[in-house]
Amino acid sequence: MAQIISEQEQIRRQSLKDLTGLGIDPFPADEFPVNVTTTEILAQYPDENKFEDISLAGRIMGRRIMGAASFIELQDETGRIQCYFKRDEICPGEDKTMYNTVFKRLLDIGDIVGVKGFVFVTRMGETTVHVKEYKLLAKSLRPLPIVKEKDDKVYDAFTDPEMRYRQRYVDLIVNPEVKVAFLKRTKMVNSIRGFLNQKEYLEVETPILQPIYGGAAARPFKTHHNALDITLYLRIANELYLKRLIVGGFDGVYEFSKDFRNEGMSRFHNPEFTQMELYVAYKDYEWMMGLVEEMVERVALDLHGKTKVQVGDNLLDFKRPWKRFTMFEAIEHFTGVDISEMDEAQLREVAQKLKVPVDPTMAKGKIIDEIGLFACTGIWYAANRRAWHRYRPPGHDNDKFQLYPGRIIFPTNAPRKEKRIA
Repeated sequence: MAQIISEQEQIRRQSLKDLTGLGIDPFPADEFPVNVTTTEILAQYPDENKFEDISLAGRIMGRRIMGAASFIELQDETGRIQCYFKRDEICPGEDKTMYNTVFKRLLDIGDIVGVKGFVFVTRMGETTVHVKEYKLLAKSLRPLPIVKEKDDKVYDAFTDPEMRYRQRYVDLIVNPEVKVAFLKRTKMVNSIRGFLNQKEYLEVETPILQPIYGGAAARPFKTHHNALDITLYLRIANELYLKRLIVGGFDGVYEFSKDFRNEGMSRFHNPEFTQMELYVAYKDYEWMMGLVEEMVERVALDLHGKTKVQVGDNLLDFKRPWKRFTMFEAIEHFTGVDISEMDEAQLREVAQKLKVPVDPTMAKGKIIDEIGLFACTGIWYAANRRAWHRYRPPGHDNDKFQLYPGRIIFPTNAPRKEKRIA
């Protein structure tokens, strides 16, 4: 099937040929030294007079082409800054090709360039880089979505969810605030790792390809090992291998693991996902509840510098200690309804009154879970306080707890001697 190339792509490909014809490498491999970022300039100029000889690189996100002088918006990893180009300074001799032809005609929005010059403030009061020389670092062959801003209003925003998730790199370019989630995720992982290392628990790596999958109830992805001529499965959980390390004599082990489950998918349910599991010997679930509180509080402080965090419409305070209830106690506390003696029909009526979404496939236990999830706010534990027994009379609860921070769930369920955070 022939590839369809848009008119804009055809123009850019012709620009690529023209650049090559002028002896300009559109994708140079040599280093371009960078000594400053846009954020550093905007934060420190003119208070610190150290921007007389700067070298900056980034992507062209806007162009205002005039006669002998023009402006571009340059975006690097940290933000955007205006850059000023003057023809006679870019091309001090008779040959004006680098300005009249390359800059004005052959560069496009999306191209990556490096600039050298100094910083000044325009008559309009905008901090700007006065460019003395520039270099094309990468020619963009596909046009970017153009997001326009005027009077603090955004026009033609790149908001289509399908496009944003399928082309995350484009989303990152035109919606740079999306980077915050990536940065905070890394900080969160580092915070958890630092916390657990401080407790002297051992971080490990366990097999992803497994001859027998286990540790959860899920359908696996299957593959074949050619050299051994055996079937292997991508892990659905790393639980069993971590337990073996506890058996082997380690008191505490954890892993950030990439797991795979060959099942349905949605925005909240991906076939491949990352989870952190922790196992500690000789502890019980109440001890683990305390550890989770301490760890989450630490993460909130590391990420936000405070324990109160805005999540959607809710202001959540992750400061310890958190409230602890059984599920029945929690629902009665937050809704005023005692459901402990209700049958399935009565629970459905309660869910309807509380505007909790339920469907005909849900049994009694699932309806109770949904009421706990959607009708109860704040940060709290749902915990069953019964001794661990190998055999239990029907209807008796086991030792487990589930953390409800607002409407985000972190389930935990395992024997007393070992606990996991999943």
